[in-house]
Amino acid sequence: MTTIFWFRRDLRLRDNPALLEAVTKGDGDVVALFIVDPTLLASVGPARSAYLEATLASLNASLGGALTVRVGTPDEVLLSMAREVGAHEVFATDDFAPTGRRRDAQVAAVLATMGVTLHLLDSPYVVKPGTVTTKAGTPSKVFTPFRKVWELNPVPAPVDAPEGVRWLRLESAPLSMITSLAAKERPDYFGDLPDNVSAFDPAVGERGALAALEAFLPHVADYDEQRNQPGIEGTSRLSPHLRFGTIHPRQILARTDAHPYGGTKGSLHFRSEIGWREFYADVLYANPTSSWQNLQRPMDHLRVDDGPDAVARFQAWARGETGYPIVDAGMRQLLAEGWMHNRVRMITASFLIKHLHIDWRWGAKWFLWRLIDGDVASNQHGWQWTAGSGTDASPFYRIFNPVLQAERFDPDGVYVKRWIPELRSVSAPDCLQPGGGSGLLAPAGYFPAMVDAATERDEALRRYDEVKAAREASQA
Repeated sequence: MTTIFWFRRDLRLRDNPALLEAVTKGDGDVVALFIVDPTLLASVGPARSAYLEATLASLNASLGGALTVRVGTPDEVLLSMAREVGAHEVFATDDFAPTGRRRDAQVAAVLATMGVTLHLLDSPYVVKPGTVTTKAGTPSKVFTPFRKVWELNPVPAPVDAPEGVRWLRLESAPLSMITSLAAKERPDYFGDLPDNVSAFDPAVGERGALAALEAFLPHVADYDEQRNQPGIEGTSRLSPHLRFGTIHPRQILARTDAHPYGGTKGSLHFRSEIGWREFYADVLYANPTSSWQNLQRPMDHLRVDDGPDAVARFQAWARGETGYPIVDAGMRQLLAEGWMHNRVRMITASFLIKHLHIDWRWGAKWFLWRLIDGDVASNQHGWQWTAGSGTDASPFYRIFNPVLQAERFDPDGVYVKRWIPELRSVSAPDCLQPGGGSGLLAPAGYFPAMVDAATERDEALRRYDEVKAAREASQA
């Protein structure tokens, strides 16, 4: 009996329990299928679509060229495929994001009308979203209690890749179809912002993920100290691989725990960061509307700017032309690599929300458009953390000072100078100042500071006071 395995966010052969089940459940050929859904691709920017295309090419090579790519809505494609090969069972890794859950319910219903069963197994996470709850049985709203319970869940050992599989080779659409169908739904406020494909690390796919993990492990003991310093390679760079499932977090934890540096302070902090990813997935699972709505609904009343001047400021921020070097360096790294250091993500987000007074959703949309690791749960709730509107949020009144952040985490200007060549001749700490020099005067070729950070900080706090006043009035 032929079975169909539907690849989604698990573009690997190792430690893929759903794939293993598809192979062992049947006694015949297996179709390795990836569905290109034009509706979903329309909101994916060119950088991530190009990364997906390269990742699928790597997967296809691992399958000996047997990956079948079809274009269309998943229910129609799978129904047609089941008829074509005579399959009665479709296997896939479960999806816990709101869009994925709606899609899977639709697919299961359509397939059932033809006697075909959709089996959803496993998860992109160590612990399935919805598993960890409070003592009262409700979803967790704070990370630390979540992590303590999350740590108690046993982690299954990674499983091997299936062997001796008879992959069925079928007519397949070219992978270039992906980039041709992507990036159709571009918000108007993006204006003429660049849509170049980022120069991402070519070591994509499962092999690239495993190599990245091995390259990081010798440094994991120092992770707790180095992860906040963007001028050095102190992070794992595994986020794109986790996004597309070229590695599972089970594999990361198993390999990290087995490493000689496993159990060190840095290693435990790295494990905690995996926990944050799982926490945000759990939050989204429990609150599906939080992908674009404030979890803290009183923050709906925060006054934001959205007119032509706000659009111009947003676009200057996105280009890395604010005149605040650490902010501009981060935004230029995003344009160039499709990735940004996590500490700098927080700094740039805080600047947009609290110094430029722009809605966090504009920034979240730009990040999703440009990031190769763009993940709805992590991205949206990371932005809400900074905006003070989400679960376990940083209070709104905690406003990152971009200069002090640069002086603390990039004191020698290594990161700033890497991404802002105009400042390479300016010594630190001057190169970290507004305009890249003493005062507000910019060196030739760089930009003067577009706002005064202290003035705009005060304005942000005034707007937050309005939210507090409105909340207190509603409770009176």
